[in-house]
Amino acid sequence: MNIDTDKVDEAVLALLYLSLHDGVRAWKGHDWDALDRLYRKGKVGKTKSVALTDEGLSESKRLFRKLFERPAA
Repeated sequence: MNIDTDKVDEAVLALLYLSLHDGVRAWKGHDWDALDRLYRKGKVGKTKSVALTDEGLSESKRLFRKLFERPAA
């Protein structure tokens, strides 16, 4: 199977938004390879819990809404 890792990274970044605490931190309960790619892209820090960068936080919120928000009824 040929996996689009950019799409996987977008989904992981969106899910990090779901588990935010302290404003910019989220627990590393996601695929380690995806988290490493997000680190290399400058979206998260490299600690026991990930610290989203300003860019990563903004993108995380946008992707979360795009992937999971229901349209207004």
